[in-house]
Amino acid sequence: FFDQFSSPSLMGIPLILIATTFPALLLPSPNNRWVTDRLSTLQLWIINLITKQLMTPLNKKGHKWALILTSLMVFLLLINLLGLLPYTFTPTTQLSMNLALAFPLWLATILTGLRNQPSISLGHLLPEGTPTLLIPALILIETTSLLIRPLALGVRLTANLTAGHLLIQLISTATTTLMSTMPVVSLLTLLVLFLLTILEVAVAMIQAYVFVLLLSLYLQENI
Repeated sequence: FFDQFSSPSLMGIPLILIATTFPALLLPSPNNRWVTDRLSTLQLWIINLITKQLMTPLNKKGHKWALILTSLMVFLLLINLLGLLPYTFTPTTQLSMNLALAFPLWLATILTGLRNQPSISLGHLLPEGTPTLLIPALILIETTSLLIRPLALGVRLTANLTAGHLLIQLISTATTTLMSTMPVVSLLTLLVLFLLTILEVAVAMIQAYVFVLLLSLYLQENI
């Protein structure tokens, strides 16, 4: 069951590179016209909606991050959705890749805060009015919670997609196994599989949104 999460390769070439770059081929090519067809119109509308949702909690200083956050959102969204197709590989089920996305961006938000407003950024580690005896323990707890944020981002995305793919494979295996012996039960499991697939499509979109939204909230704390 877990073989589907191992990175495939062909003649020594890791296919995870193709899996991460292929979604970009589905986007319309840039042209000298803003809108060329209905697909371009739909793409612009979706990107505009995503950017608006991500930039709402940020002030004007954070709008400089609009390009990278929106691009990350579209990238994760396409990879998560394409990974639900048969005979495909989902790179976002790899914890190493998710951490490679989460850690640099989280570190960039921290460094931005330390550069622009060091006293306020360090002040988050010690809430106002803390008793003197609790100051060392609270600073340690807040520092730990701050450092664990990129790990939580990566693990959350990996765990949700991995669990969904495992459930789909388990139920589809049960459906094909029961087809010959108990066809009625097999039809019921097929209905469950259909509903689970719809749920996983929603999970794939929500997890991409949550990943980028949390990064934007971390950014808001430091600007």
